[in-house]
Formats: sequence, structure tokens, C-alpha cells
Amino acid sequence: MNPQPDLTTLRATAVHRLLSLEQQGKLTRTRIAGVADAFGVDRRTVDRWLTNARNNCGTYTPTARSRFELTPHMLDAVARWRGNATAAWRELQAEHHDLPSPATFHRAVNRALSPGMRAGLRHGENARRRHDIAGRRERHHRNYAWETDHVEASVKVMVDGHPRKPWITWFVDVATSAICGLAITPQRPTREAVLVAVRDAVLIDEHHGPFGGVPDRIRVDGGKEFLCTTVQEALGALGTERIVLPPYTPEGKGTVEAVNGAVKKTLFTGMPGYTHAPTLRGGKPVDPDQPLLRFDAFVALVRDWVHRWNHEHTIKDLEGRTPAQAWNDDTALIETVSAEDLHTYTLERHGKPLTINNTGVRWKRRDYIADWMHGFAGEKVTLRYLPDHDHRVELYDPDTGRHLGPAFMTNQATPQQVRDIKRAQRREADRLRAQLKKSEKNRRTRYAAATEPQPPTPLDAMPEEQALEHLRNLDGFDMQAQALPDIVPLPAPAEDWTTPTDPDQDQT
Repeated sequence: MNPQPDLTTLRATAVHRLLSLEQQGKLTRTRIAGVADAFGVDRRTVDRWLTNARNNCGTYTPTARSRFELTPHMLDAVARWRGNATAAWRELQAEHHDLPSPATFHRAVNRALSPGMRAGLRHGENARRRHDIAGRRERHHRNYAWETDHVEASVKVMVDGHPRKPWITWFVDVATSAICGLAITPQRPTREAVLVAVRDAVLIDEHHGPFGGVPDRIRVDGGKEFLCTTVQEALGALGTERIVLPPYTPEGKGTVEAVNGAVKKTLFTGMPGYTHAPTLRGGKPVDPDQPLLRFDAFVALVRDWVHRWNHEHTIKDLEGRTPAQAWNDDTALIETVSAEDLHTYTLERHGKPLTINNTGVRWKRRDYIADWMHGFAGEKVTLRYLPDHDHRVELYDPDTGRHLGPAFMTNQATPQQVRDIKRAQRREADRLRAQLKKSEKNRRTRYAAATEPQPPTPLDAMPEEQALEHLRNLDGFDMQAQALPDIVPLPAPAEDWTTPTDPDQDQT
């Protein structure tokens, strides 16, 4: 049976209206009968309402029905039994408390504790959160806000002969739900994975697809890899605001959480090595000898799934459009960054400049060399690196910030890199040899052959008449205009030229 609504407030309004009519002398039994029919009660009940209002200064004040309420000690008992009201009632009954029937006690527990609190007492905080209310955030325009998160794949893959569960880090555009970039690691992600995902998300070219650009803000959780200085500097250089959400608030980044849930249900469940697959008695897997995917094959499947999510998956909140359609329909301008600038921003910088010596650049007790270093020994450089990727570093001019080039760890350089270094060394030596030969050749003075007795004339010397003629023929060159008055004397005045008289001298 459905419970009756509480009509106390409406009843008080009707009684107040009847009292007003009574004071004006207009109250009739017909009006009382109308109120009684409206509330489904007898006319004498309405008369009792009027009497109650007269006794309470014109305000209808019904007498509250007494009912059983839980005391703090009873609430403690319910919490101690993890929300089990029956077990709490039995314990209190054994302690000789004055208790009502179990049904009344259950109703009192339901009034004192919300459904979320009862679920939390039974199963913990996560169960309570399922009863919370989270408003839907406005999507705005593309690149207005991104959300980022890690998700552990519930699939085991083979990495160097050992089964591991990879992790995925991705950046999702809130306005269109498009996955702009991602990074996949065989182990738990670090700041290196975040930087790789940032580059993959921001760049827009033939390798990174149409989704990306520079976002206005990025919402992150409290993970240390998102809060580190390197990621903060990279986002700050792009002019992107980093919004740190409170811990354990997945509703704050619902877009990326929806992607996490979708990839678990639509991709991981169909892969070999799925860790949540049904098991036999005793927890034994159905197929214990099932071959696992290689890591590279897993990455390829994830990339294919991302393409289907962006271009084929329709979303109800996007009016039935795919993320790609929503992205293309959005007219907001996209700010882009060149690959060279982004390469600089998303690398961690070593503190002080280093010196190029004869063995390369010394950093972390390792030597880094490159073919372009020949001839630069003794120069200072600034080093940037990608965390957990020590085999390669990037070097920059400490004064201008210009990118000089990469350098590779000496003992990890590939054969091709070693050949390039040796070839660059030979080119530098050949260049120096050619320059020295040219300078020695120019240092020797050659003279012209003579048939008459005269001093020797250098072949590169120009006769005086030829030099003067060459100066006269120079366009826009006037020797008198260029000369100073005290160096070139003025010509003598003509005979008919008279000097002006002094105005202060007497005229005769």
C-alpha cells in the first residue's frame, strides 16, 4: 500500500482560510463541508481542526503522534553490527532495553540512517558513494578542458617472457569525449608516461590524428606522477591550467572514468588472459594454458579500440554523434604547438649547464656523444631528458635555448650512430685540412711576369688609375660628400664674388 502524503501544511492553510471567513461572518457549513470533502474526512473532524486553531492563537498545530526513535546507544549497536538491525535489536533486547517490536525498530533505523549510510555500514565507503548525487558538468567547447587518468588493464600480456598487466594513461576531451592521446606501459606509469601521453595528445599531424591542440585546463587526480614538477612545468609552458581534484572523487572527472569503464567492458573482456574471467571450483582458470598476447600486440589492439571509440562509437549525451563528429562540428579555434617546441616543454631539465669534453657530455656517471659535437669540446650545454629513458638526452644552448641536437649513451649507441659519429669526425678533419690549404695558398704572394726592368707587381694588386676609375664608377659614391671639411680644402672664391658686409659696420 502506498503511503499517504503529508498534508499538514495544506491542512493548516485551509483552516486559516476558514478562520478568516469566520472573523468576517461568512463561515457556513457549506464551506466546512467543502474542506472536509477535499481532505476526505468528516465535517466534525474539520470542526476539531478549527478548535485546535482557536486554542493556538489562530494557528493549526496538530498534536504529533508519538513514535519510537533510536538513542545514540542504539545507533552504536546498529553500527557495531554493520547495519544489521535485527542483530542489533537482539543485542539490545538481551541487555533488557525497553524496545518495540522488531518491525518498529527497523522503521526507526530506516528513519535515522539514510540508504547510503546503511550501505556504508554494510560494505564500506565505496558502497556509500554509490548513493551520492553528482551534478553533470557542462561540456563547453573542444579543448576547454581535458581529463586524464591511469587504468590498469585487467589482462595479462607477455613482457620479456613474463606475464604482466599493462597500464594505460590517456587524455580525454570533455566537450567531445574524444581520446586525444595515450601512453601504454608494461608497469605502473610514472611521469615519463604522462609526458609521452601529453605529447601524443597535443600534437596534430599524420601520426597523431585530428584530435589535440593546447587545452585550457586539465583535471588530474592526486597521483604523484601528475603532481610532479616536470609535468607542472610542461603544462605551464603550454599555458594550460592544472586542476587538482580531491582524492577519491571519480565524479570530478566523469568523462575519462566513462572511457575507463568502456575499455574494460568492450575490449579487455574479449582478450586472452582476462583476469576476471569465470573460474572453476577452487578458483582454477578454465583454460590455464591459454596463450597470452605480446605487449606490442596488446598496444595495437588498444590503438584500434581508440580509433573505433573516436570514429564509430556514438554517445547519447552528444546527441547520438561520434566523438569525431562532435569534434568536427565544433568551431572553437585550436591552438597548436610545433613538434620542436613541444619536445622541449615535455622533457625534464638538468639543473646546471654541462661541458662538452673529449668523451662527450658527462651526466650521471655516463658519457653521451653525438656526431654534431665535433669541434664543440669545451662549450657549455643544457641537458634535458625523458625520465626512465637514459639512453638518449637532448642538448640546448644555455644562452639562447636553441636545440643543438640529441646525444646517446656511449655504450648503448647503435652501429649506425657510431658510423655517423666517425663519419662526422672525418668530415670535420677534411674541412679543417681544406681550410688550412686555402689559407696557406692565399698567404703566398704571386707576381706578374715582366719584360721591362721594373719592380715586381703582385698579380692581385690593382693599378692606381684602375682603382681611381673603379671608385668613380661606384653608384651613389661621392668623395666630396663623404669627405670632412677639414680634410678636403674648399676651392678658392671667384673674382666677382664679394663678401657680405657686416650689418653693424657704418655705411658710407
